[in-house]
Amino acid sequence: MKKIMVLGSLNMDFVISVKEMPQVGETILGKDVQLVPGGKGANQAYAAGKLGGNVMMMGAVGKDLYGDKLLNNLSRVHVDTSAIQKLDDVPTGQAFVSVYDTGDNSIIVIQGSNGCVDRAMVDANRKYLDECEYIIMQLEIPLETVRYVKDLAVSKGKKVIIDPAPAVPDLPDEFWKNVTLIKPNETEIGILTGRKVSTVEDAKEAAKILVGKGVETVIVTLGGDGCLLVDKENEKYFPANKVECIDTTAAGDSFIASLVVALSEGKDYENAIAFAQKVSSIVVTRQGAQTSIPCRTEIQDGEND
Repeated sequence: MKKIMVLGSLNMDFVISVKEMPQVGETILGKDVQLVPGGKGANQAYAAGKLGGNVMMMGAVGKDLYGDKLLNNLSRVHVDTSAIQKLDDVPTGQAFVSVYDTGDNSIIVIQGSNGCVDRAMVDANRKYLDECEYIIMQLEIPLETVRYVKDLAVSKGKKVIIDPAPAVPDLPDEFWKNVTLIKPNETEIGILTGRKVSTVEDAKEAAKILVGKGVETVIVTLGGDGCLLVDKENEKYFPANKVECIDTTAAGDSFIASLVVALSEGKDYENAIAFAQKVSSIVVTRQGAQTSIPCRTEIQDGEND
């Protein structure tokens, strides 16, 4: 099994259950609030660790209660936290997640310590990058850091996986060259390419644009409609496993993490996607971010049914 590095954000999530999104100027009553370890980077590292991957994480937290809780939670599922720095005078990142009765959510993120993940921090931990074959990044840390690590990892022959969330428009073509895999959803790929994406065919055409810019493989997640794989030779649609959706928080994070775990174990893309879909179909039936992620035995039990 190849080693995985997740470079990204760590947040304490304040998950608020509400009936529906309030209108501008409207006050509504929430049902409850929970504090749940989150952040796209931490979610992905946690999921990879809980699913049996050989994974470590690089990032930053504040020297506060939330930071301690996030580190302890990752260690509990055997994620190596040696490359996570604890910073003075900067709070741990926070996210305020509203979950609606439909199962959809909206999220406001306060960067905090995540905004301090810079080139100097990467250089101080470069030995850990050298140990890993797969490098997973998102866009909740400074974009310049993502660019720097992408170029560094490519120069060392690593496999670079980018989950482009939150999506950034008008990225230079150079950013995409030699990226092994990106995993946008339909909204994100629309932002990345400047195209309206409302159908599978739209997603396919947008994915071709990114492949043309140098991305080896694009996997577009389409929520309850499944996902789409596009590379230079292939265009393949994978329907979703049908389940009752409760909360979509961390569904995308668990998908990319489980996909890379499967790839690190030697599976091809088709089998890795099948594994990732099984994981994410469990995640959406549970509330919260890391609290919703299944362990490996739950997936294996489902495979034996």
